[in-house]
Amino acid sequence: MSVRVRRIYEPPEPDDGLRVLVDRLWPRGLAKDEARVDEWPKELTPSSELRTWYHGGEGSYEEFRRRYEAELAAPEAAALLDGLRKSAAEGQVTLLTASKRPDSGHAHVLEELLSD
Repeated sequence: MSVRVRRIYEPPEPDDGLRVLVDRLWPRGLAKDEARVDEWPKELTPSSELRTWYHGGEGSYEEFRRRYEAELAAPEAAALLDGLRKSAAEGQVTLLTASKRPDSGHAHVLEELLSD
């Protein structure tokens, strides 16, 4: 499987493969045609409540991860995750996020789950 995380503000690269936006909200200041996003499965993103809780500084990354993985176990999210696993088995999948620290957020959790 080949999965990686990149910031959506970085220019697309030829080896990105399937480009999947994994943020619930569209990134500020970025035109949709510039982003070259192939999929935008909002059901794979953390709920608004979880996102607010985590970014409010109330909890640890480990607790965020536990709660987020519980949300990903819901049938619709689990089906989307399985679809991305199949895509990754066939070629490169690039998870896109606007986060300034993608290694400590939901995109990193998704990357690890898809790489297992």
